[in-house]
Amino acid sequence: MKVAIVHDWLTIYGGSEAIVRILHGMFPQAPIYTSVYDRDNMPDDFKEMDIRPSFLQKMPLAKKKYTTYLPLMPRAFEQFDLTGYDLVISSNTCCSKGVITGPDTLHICYCNTPMRYGWEFYHEYVDQKSAPARFVIAGMMKKIRMWDRLSADRVDVFIANSGNVARRIRKHYRRDARVIYPPVRTQRFQAAGEAGDYYLAVSRLVPYKRIDLVAEAFTELGLPLKIVGAGSEYEKIKAVSGSNVELLGRLGDEEVIRLMQGCRAFLFPGEEDFGITPVEAQACGRPVIAYGKGGALETVKKNVTGVFFPEQTKASVIQAVKEFETMTFDSQVIRAHAETFSEERFIKELRDFIMEQYEKFESEKIRP
Repeated sequence: MKVAIVHDWLTIYGGSEAIVRILHGMFPQAPIYTSVYDRDNMPDDFKEMDIRPSFLQKMPLAKKKYTTYLPLMPRAFEQFDLTGYDLVISSNTCCSKGVITGPDTLHICYCNTPMRYGWEFYHEYVDQKSAPARFVIAGMMKKIRMWDRLSADRVDVFIANSGNVARRIRKHYRRDARVIYPPVRTQRFQAAGEAGDYYLAVSRLVPYKRIDLVAEAFTELGLPLKIVGAGSEYEKIKAVSGSNVELLGRLGDEEVIRLMQGCRAFLFPGEEDFGITPVEAQACGRPVIAYGKGGALETVKKNVTGVFFPEQTKASVIQAVKEFETMTFDSQVIRAHAETFSEERFIKELRDFIMEQYEKFESEKIRP
């Protein structure tokens, strides 16, 4: 079976890139097609992979400003020649599913999310722009949405990373999707000792993560909060934080794990497609206080491994923390729940599903 892997861009390592790494481990001879590849900013093992970037690789500042080339990405992925492959697996959050494959090629898309800034987060995205920019973006995104919807028809089988994403695939693309939760390296984490007195948030500090909410809430509560991460919202969050809120910046993996193991609870105030960090905190045996929408509803069990707050407001966060303070949680139960999202489980489910679909696809071919 000749296999190709397609991914939107390889410029920084995150959850979707972890899936690409696993796919390559399952199919080590498969080349990886992508819009832009930043060799210096990816883990060393990617340097040993056969990575084939598009013509966008040669565009000015493409490795850093790749999102500015969104209008050209449909063309970039359509120009990849995937003739002769038996199986193409696209890892998609933007345009990678738009590759063109022939009738003898099975195209399976692992969809981390439909294009968020093209669909349900479009208005939130454009509201941050100036009036002239909004006018230009409106025309551009109309064309992008039309292409995004059309390109979904090129996929033979969709896999969604959560029920939340499967519902959005059904809404935007009118397609059903099999849910296979993404891999969490739960073996790297262990439940450890008694909880400390501090709460913890680990996140990129960007607007939609809403770390500002927990900073404001804990400043009013007066409870100790540690925030790990960096990003464009750093100064804003610092400005609304009291002396009980520590902004620690970026930290290494081992230090983050130690903080997770010792925290009283993990804060997760954003709406995510899935959200890996709450699962990592639960793998450390720690409960989660999360916004009750999106992927968190599938990874956190109410009153068993954490609690939810219903609105992204300071008052709602404060009420959830006060409720949490009256409750007790079993760290071993929390840890066992996290294991249901393990990397081993992901590999088995994905391999079984891919082979099932490939055998079905092959059996349906008309043969002489």
